[in-house]
Amino acid sequence: MIRQPIVSILGHVDHGKTTLLDCVRGSTVAKGEAGLITQHIGASEIPIKVVKGVCRGLLEKMKIDVSIPGLLFIDTPGHAAFTTLRKRGGAIADLAVLVIDINEGMQPQTRESITFLKEFKTPFVVAATKTDMLPGWIPQEGACFSEALKAQPDRVRDALEDKLYKIVGQLGAEGFQAERYDRVKDFAKQISIVPVSGKTGMGVADLLVMLAGLAQRFLKGRLEVRPGEGKGTILEVKEFKGLGATIDVILYDGEIRKGDHLVIGGKEIVKTRVKALLKPEPLKELRVEKKFRQEDSVSAASGIKISAPGLEGVVAGSPVRAVRDEKELARAEEEVRKEIEEVEIETDKEGVLLKADTLGSLEALIKVLREKGIAIRKAQVGDLTKNDIMEIRSFKEPLIFAFNVRVPEGIKKLAKDNNIALFSSDIIYRLIEMHEEWVLDRKNREIEGMLRKAVHPGRVKILPGCVFRQCKPAVFGVEVLKGTIKPGYKLRKGKKVIGEIKELQSQGQNVDEAKSGDKVAISMEDVIVGKHIKEGDTLENLVGPKSLESLQRVRNKLREDEKELLDELLAG
Repeated sequence: MIRQPIVSILGHVDHGKTTLLDCVRGSTVAKGEAGLITQHIGASEIPIKVVKGVCRGLLEKMKIDVSIPGLLFIDTPGHAAFTTLRKRGGAIADLAVLVIDINEGMQPQTRESITFLKEFKTPFVVAATKTDMLPGWIPQEGACFSEALKAQPDRVRDALEDKLYKIVGQLGAEGFQAERYDRVKDFAKQISIVPVSGKTGMGVADLLVMLAGLAQRFLKGRLEVRPGEGKGTILEVKEFKGLGATIDVILYDGEIRKGDHLVIGGKEIVKTRVKALLKPEPLKELRVEKKFRQEDSVSAASGIKISAPGLEGVVAGSPVRAVRDEKELARAEEEVRKEIEEVEIETDKEGVLLKADTLGSLEALIKVLREKGIAIRKAQVGDLTKNDIMEIRSFKEPLIFAFNVRVPEGIKKLAKDNNIALFSSDIIYRLIEMHEEWVLDRKNREIEGMLRKAVHPGRVKILPGCVFRQCKPAVFGVEVLKGTIKPGYKLRKGKKVIGEIKELQSQGQNVDEAKSGDKVAISMEDVIVGKHIKEGDTLENLVGPKSLESLQRVRNKLREDEKELLDELLAG
């Protein structure tokens, strides 16, 4: 049996994801959202007869014979469902629609979504939304893109091309070849961009045809349902009037029946039995619907609400297994435990601590960090705690990556007091940027420390007629010929060390250093002008082996005159 493909809609906030899906469903979910931004993950089944109805003659025109039973759309707040909805080995989404506002192009959450698409190797189509907002665009209600394009003036067509090729370029920078869908020559190698308007419905038929066509052509093997054990992932845990705590689940394989034994993963494995299975009507939204059909059994792929005892402690993103025979419970429990353990990590090696909101988030973060060559000591789902801080403070290099989890001010202060670098964000690539900035800052601090501690090379000439005091201390004027001199540096004449600079003065004021071209007065104890040194002598800084080694490591931070003296010392 072939199931309907699971399609995740993802992209930057307010780029029109829910409005686009509303257009397909003919509903008004987006208008009921707080601030018109999706607050929860939802699922909607679009039967194939609806797809065929919306697409009218486009399927025949493109010679696509559709045999899939429909499409199961997952609407997300940003990228949340993509990281919540995982199964062993990756995301449960078979396909994705990456929504990009054609007028704004890629934004932070767009790039974040692309990170997940890459990591989970999910095929996707780009929906270039809000095409009707292009200046001068003439709306064409419900039209296919080709029909709508014919009705546009040349200047609007040119503007559309400019916007599309900006997106093509941005996708190219992310490593994807892309083209407007009707110009794609190889759907296996190129990403299709479909211009759409969720407001007018323009291009929606084209988008559905692309999804159906890609599923038919590339995913048939993946869409075969194996009978028996039901496998799913929890979208949300919430109270439902008359039922208490329920779980919204995406069933991606097999079947769940009323009375089945449920095994739910998490910090503690939960074992219970299905009391009721509830499904929204087709085209209705799982997260907002209040009326459901009671079902005796549900097959993949479906969005369902499950009522069962003991669900209060389970969390979104947890794997779910449903078995009929009690003898299968131990095997299902072991399978769920392995699925969690393969993502959650604990080793004896040095490395960073990862905390994330879901297993999917954690898995994506682990993959990204490993690609960056960052060693991981421990990776877990859950909020950052005081115990985590106490444990990691003994690490050689204490670093914490906290993705989309709560980090109270007290925990932040505790981390800071224990010299722990804490990177916290709800965007994975921002975490990576924060770490890279920290590494660069640390490197700069190390360089600055080396520059500060090392004795720099310097050469001075004692100026004639500028001996102000012969001894105790000797005070005399010099010109810095090359390099740098500072109080505390020792001076040598030839190979003989004559003493240490006590103070430097310029125009009667003490200074911390003097550079090439400066004329300053030097005071030195235990030096007698006329005995140890005389007017016209050339003196040089005493630069020891440690300073020479440090200066070689930070050579690019030295001035040219300092480099010249350093080369002389190394040659000499």
